[in-house]
Amino acid sequence: MIASTPQPPYYAVVFTSLRSEQDEGYADTAARMLELAAGQEGFLGVESARGPDGLGITVSYWRDEAAIGHWREECEHRNARKRGRQDWYDTFQVRVCRVERAYGFER
Repeated sequence: MIASTPQPPYYAVVFTSLRSEQDEGYADTAARMLELAAGQEGFLGVESARGPDGLGITVSYWRDEAAIGHWREECEHRNARKRGRQDWYDTFQVRVCRVERAYGFER
């Protein structure tokens, strides 16, 4: 699903990851993180895809950097990040971007 975002500017957090072979608890935690994020002040939407090789990209959209900071400090999210480093990811990168322009096409 493509996120419906407002007119720029807003922020995008791009989380690119390569999964490990460990899977226990991952799906439940990912679903919970989406539920929690959606309830955060300033959350605008999310898009996510994962290939069969384990490479995934999740982009979450936020009103401003303060909203991103509050999400980063959310207790369950901190615990999930810790578990991700311990079990679920071989490597990941996080990139925070300011969206200056956005356009698209819809049939």
